[in-house]
Amino acid sequence: MLAVLGCGEARAQSPYGIGRTATPAEIAGWNIDIGRDGSGLPPGSGTVSRGREVFAQQCAACHGDKGQGGVGDQLVGGQGTLASPKPVRTVGSYWPYAPTLFDYIRRAMPQNAPQSLSNDDVYAVSAYVLSLNGLLPADATLDAKTLSAIKMPNRDKFVGDPRPDVKNPACMTGC
Repeated sequence: MLAVLGCGEARAQSPYGIGRTATPAEIAGWNIDIGRDGSGLPPGSGTVSRGREVFAQQCAACHGDKGQGGVGDQLVGGQGTLASPKPVRTVGSYWPYAPTLFDYIRRAMPQNAPQSLSNDDVYAVSAYVLSLNGLLPADATLDAKTLSAIKMPNRDKFVGDPRPDVKNPACMTGC
């Protein structure tokens, strides 16, 4: 069903007569997901040292000054514990793909102001957290290329999902 507007522009409308089609600018504002291979990473870069500063200002109150945890999750440590009775799931022990760290921080952090950090600050915080986990040197600079090249320790330990409904090609395109 189409509703015709006064300017000669037609817009799709719901069958209930409410809502409108999102504009390209509105879609772009929400289309910020990052693929596990780094596809969709924006321009920018950040250093471990800058990440330490941003982390102290924006993250340490919840995650501890060195990512050891507090009100928020522990981000550091846990290597070698996943097969133990008490696994410690952190960025360094559990996460399979480094670009998803950028995606999560940009989307959801800080918890009281999600999506408030600049891309450079998200790269910097990502660099700092990866450095705390021993995955980047303390003098590293992170950008789309270097972040995508990091092989996380747990990358090859995840198994496929055996449920048939998650492998249906019709569910993977044109959604």
